[in-house]
Amino acid sequence: MSRESVVAKRYAKALFELANERQSVVETEQQLRSVVEAVRNNHQLELLLTTPNINSSEKVDVLKAAFAGNASEIVLNTLQMLVERGRILLLGDLLDYYVRIAGQALGVANAEVRSAVALSEEEQQQIAAVFGKKDNKTIRVQNVVDPTLIGGIQVRIGDRLYDGSLSGQLARVQQQLNAIAR
Repeated sequence: MSRESVVAKRYAKALFELANERQSVVETEQQLRSVVEAVRNNHQLELLLTTPNINSSEKVDVLKAAFAGNASEIVLNTLQMLVERGRILLLGDLLDYYVRIAGQALGVANAEVRSAVALSEEEQQQIAAVFGKKDNKTIRVQNVVDPTLIGGIQVRIGDRLYDGSLSGQLARVQQQLNAIAR
């Protein structure tokens, strides 16, 4: 694990502990996610935050003005600390670690479900129920459309991949045929 990852994880853990004390774990995650998306989607804001020639107090003022009313005090203070310590580039990693830490504490896991076509809300709920029973967790499904799968789905929860896609099955058949042909 790189030094930056260790630092981002520490910030995430501290933010989680504060949010947990205030019973606002889910809200803090949503606010942090909104901030990360806003920074990623606004090139001028991202440029402002990463330009070393701009004073950190000016950057903090812009962040507070941009997110006042949309982010809690603990999220704004975390952003301020990242800016003042020159670690604003860790913002995306901080969100990733926060989601993992909060998920473990709350018994929630995120599942990326790849499918050839968009899944209905009902299908996503069924997938969440099936995999929730396997992991004994509440599963949050994020559907990603990937036409290369041809059919079926791939479900990634953490570092595990469940491949029930048609393209995956064809690849496994091809591997078996190649093994026989040798």
